[in-house]
Amino acid sequence: MPNAPQAFATELQLPGATYDRPSGQRSQSRSVVLASHGIVATSHPLAAQVGLDVLRRGGNAFDAAIATNAMMGLVEPMSCGIGGDLFAICWDAKSRKLSGLNASGRSPYALNRDVFARQGLRQIPTYGPLSWSVPGCVDGWAQLSGRFGAQPLGDLLAPSIEYAEGGFPVTEIIAGYWAGAEDRLAEWEDSATTYLPGGRAPRWGEMFRNPHLAASYREIAEHGRDAFYRGPIAEEIVAFSQRNGGYFSRRDFEQHSSEWVDPVSTDYRGHTVWELPPNGQGIAVLQMLNILEQFDVASSGHNSAELLHLLIEAKKLAFADRATFYADPAFEKLPVAELISKEYAQQQRRRISLDRAATDVPPGDPKLSHGDTIYLTVVDRDRNCCSLIQSVYYGFGSQVVPGNTGFALQNRGNLFALDDTHLNRLAPHKRPFHTIIPGFVTRDGLPYFCFGVMGGDMQPQGQVQVLLNLINFGMNVQAAGDASRVCHFGSQTPTGLPMAAGGGSVGIESGISAEAAQGLLQRGHQLVRSPGSFGGYQGILIDWDNGVLHGATEPRKDGAAVGY
Repeated sequence: MPNAPQAFATELQLPGATYDRPSGQRSQSRSVVLASHGIVATSHPLAAQVGLDVLRRGGNAFDAAIATNAMMGLVEPMSCGIGGDLFAICWDAKSRKLSGLNASGRSPYALNRDVFARQGLRQIPTYGPLSWSVPGCVDGWAQLSGRFGAQPLGDLLAPSIEYAEGGFPVTEIIAGYWAGAEDRLAEWEDSATTYLPGGRAPRWGEMFRNPHLAASYREIAEHGRDAFYRGPIAEEIVAFSQRNGGYFSRRDFEQHSSEWVDPVSTDYRGHTVWELPPNGQGIAVLQMLNILEQFDVASSGHNSAELLHLLIEAKKLAFADRATFYADPAFEKLPVAELISKEYAQQQRRRISLDRAATDVPPGDPKLSHGDTIYLTVVDRDRNCCSLIQSVYYGFGSQVVPGNTGFALQNRGNLFALDDTHLNRLAPHKRPFHTIIPGFVTRDGLPYFCFGVMGGDMQPQGQVQVLLNLINFGMNVQAAGDASRVCHFGSQTPTGLPMAAGGGSVGIESGISAEAAQGLLQRGHQLVRSPGSFGGYQGILIDWDNGVLHGATEPRKDGAAVGY
C-alpha cells in the first residue's frame, strides 16, 4: 500500500493560471447544457437523443424516460435491460406531488436457504441461475406509462426496435465493459450467440445488432407488460430455467408487481433531499448528509483532507447501519424514520474522530463495488421530472441470456444473506437488498435538482459528493459531477458474510491533491488507485427564475445531456 503522497501526485498547477477553459473552471470538462423546453441526460448519446425525440413529438418526461431506458438496454446491455430492476422518483407537474416507484423483483417461490445449505454454500453464487430474481423493469415501464404517460408504450419502444434490427456503433467505454465479460458470456451458448458475434465482444466503432431483443421489444410493444410476465417471454425464461437448474416458475412471473412508495427526505442547508426507502440503499445518502451538516464543510475547503475524512467516516457509519437494517419492508419492520432523524445523526456525529480513521466500524464483502447500472434523468417543458435508475447488477448480470430473448437476467439475488437471523435473509418471494438509487432535490416546495450517480456502493457516496459540490461549494451542475471523487471500500454489506478488518481502503481520483492525500494518510486511511470505481453522474437543475434547465453528464461514461 503506498504511504507517500508522491504516489498520488496530481495535475501541475501554475501560479496565476486560468486553466484551459475560457471560463477558468479547473474541474469542468464541458459547458453546462442549457435548454428551456426539455433535457434528457444519460450515459449514451443515442439513448439521450431517442428520449429527446419523444419530448419533441409531444411526449412528457415519463414517456421519454421509458424510451431512453429501452434504448439503454440495447446500447449498454451489460449495465441494464429488461432482465433487471428499476427504481424511479417522479414529480408530476399537474398534481405537484412527488412519487416513488419500486419496480424491483422478488426471489423465486421455490428457492429457500435450504437449497444452498444442501449444496454446502455459505453465500449465493455471483453468477448463474441461483442468483436470479424476477426482473421488474417491464412492469416498471407499465406503471410509469399507466400513471403518468402520454404516449403508447409501442411508440416508445419503436426507436429501440429499429436500432436493434439495423444496428448501432459501440462506444468506447461500453466496449471496454463488453470485452471484460467475454470469458463468462462464452460459458453460456445463448449468451455467446447474443453478445459475442463472431466469437468475441464487439470493438468500439463496430456495429452491433440484437434481433432477438428486437423481437422481445416487439412483443411488449404489441401486448404490453403481460407479454413479459404472462406471455411468450415468461414462457421462454421459465422453460430455460427448468432446463438449467433454475427455480423460476410461471407463478413467479404472474404474481410479480411493482410498488408505488412515498419517498423519504431530509433537509440539508435549505434543500430537501429525497430518496426511496429500503429495500434500496438511498437512505444512506440522508444519513450521511445529516452527519455532515453538523460540520462546517465549506470552510474545510473543497476536496481537502479535512472534508474527505469527514465524508469517509460518515459513510462508514451509514453503511454499518445499511448492513444491519436495510431489507425488504414487506418482511421486516425497519427503523427508517429513526435512521434518518437529526437526533440520531447527532449521536453518530460524536463517534467521528477528527484526526483518526475508524477501524472498528465493520468493513466487509466488496461485491457491491462491481455493480453496473445506468441512470437517466428527464425534465420536460411542463417541468415533469423523472429520476430513473435501472440495472442488471453485475456486468451482464448473471451472465445468462435465457434462450432467444436477447437480454441477460440479473443476478440481484446474490445480495440476499443466507444467515437465518439476518433481516436481509433469503426467503421465497422476497425482494433482495438493492444498490440502485435515484436522487431528487426540492427547494421551496418545487423540484430543483433531478440527479443520480450509478455504480454499486459508490452511489450514496457519489450522490453526497455531488450535493456537497453543488450546495456547499456553489458549483454548477457540470462541475459538480466532473470534480474528482473518492470512494471508500470495505464496509460490511447486507449479506451476512464475515467482515474484513482494518477500516477498509479509500480510492482517490487523480484530481485529489497530493496535500489532501497526505492528510488522509496521516489520519490512518489506506489509499489506493481504483480507476473506474467512481460511478457515473447525470443531473438536471431547474432555474425557475429564468425558465431554464441546466443539464450535465460527466466524462466517466459515454453519455450526453441533450435539450431543446
